[in-house]
Amino acid sequence: MPPISLTPLSGRYLSFNEREEIAILHAQLLCVREIARRVGRSPSTISRELRRNAATRSYKVEYRAATAQWYAQRRARRPKVSKLAATDSLRDYVQDRLAGVIARPDGRAVPGPTVRWLGRRHGRRKDRRWAKSWSPEQIANRLRVDFPDDESMRISHEAIYRALYVQGRGALRRELTACLRTGRALRVPRARTRRGKTFVTPELMVSERPAEAADRAVPGHWEGDLILGLNSSAIGTLVERMTRFTMLLHLPHMKGHREQAREKNGPALAGHGAEAVRDAIADAITTLPAQLRRSLTWDQGAEMAQHAQLRIGTGLAVYFCDPQSPWQRGTNENTNGLLRQYFPRGTDLSQHRAVDLAAVAAALNGRPRKTLDWRTPAEALDELLHSHQQATVATTP
Repeated sequence: MPPISLTPLSGRYLSFNEREEIAILHAQLLCVREIARRVGRSPSTISRELRRNAATRSYKVEYRAATAQWYAQRRARRPKVSKLAATDSLRDYVQDRLAGVIARPDGRAVPGPTVRWLGRRHGRRKDRRWAKSWSPEQIANRLRVDFPDDESMRISHEAIYRALYVQGRGALRRELTACLRTGRALRVPRARTRRGKTFVTPELMVSERPAEAADRAVPGHWEGDLILGLNSSAIGTLVERMTRFTMLLHLPHMKGHREQAREKNGPALAGHGAEAVRDAIADAITTLPAQLRRSLTWDQGAEMAQHAQLRIGTGLAVYFCDPQSPWQRGTNENTNGLLRQYFPRGTDLSQHRAVDLAAVAAALNGRPRKTLDWRTPAEALDELLHSHQQATVATTP
């Protein structure tokens, strides 16, 4: 055995003297918690030490201080080859989920805007790169779903972040940070705020919404909003609370926008007035079965002024949040933040066609979610529809 060092690296790691004490106490058949109490370490630290650094050459597991010290020093050698650099299949999987091209529902690729990597975070009013853009946490946990029996296909989300931000750590190009939702070149927290408006009556407030919508126990309760861009452009968003399934509403400019004055009491030519939003929501929501369109929660924006007509035409109950209370539509606010990766603030959203919005929605619905046990929203919605069809068949005389 090569020589070992008796000098502890720091108080964070076990020293040789502590390992000798652990070996003596373990030989006395003391339990892990008693050993931990006497040594002054966490029980999990002692359990891990006995499991990882035990001697095995004698064809039985024995704990010896010198052998354990050698194992620990060998494991601590740096630099190490990162797992992403050493495993091609794992690296390809991570890169595809980060930077893979999104596609329309028919499978055709949508390249999105052409964006040059500048080595820093995207600026305001700039287009951003379109990609699958799974988060490192989504990638790390989805690996267990896609490769349940392949232990080589495992990596932590922190290892992915380090591979992106600390280039000495390994195999991912730094420009892939542009595919993260924030797109920032440094891991710095940032707060966001939003505003609201008021115009509705008390009986339509979110406090009057059925309790089943609040606990997400029943599907069919939606949250909606507009994301705005340059030149009075906008895209509507609808998110189902239980499955997080997202639909995007195409709201193109109407004929005459910026060319003629709007008629008094006429429709908003920008394309996201009350009439246009009502029609877009009705067209999207009526593609779903009745049990998946129970209610819609919106902020107090003027674009929902025709909510009564929407309720009559679709049977969809509409509720409104309190003023300046975006957390009452938390699922939708979170989704809007994800969508800003594809539709950055300060860009013209009218340049995107309906098929482009369908591709972005498909990409978002294809991301695994922690709250869904790493299933995708599309999979969760399919399960609901399948179970409803089976129930309908079972009750049919």
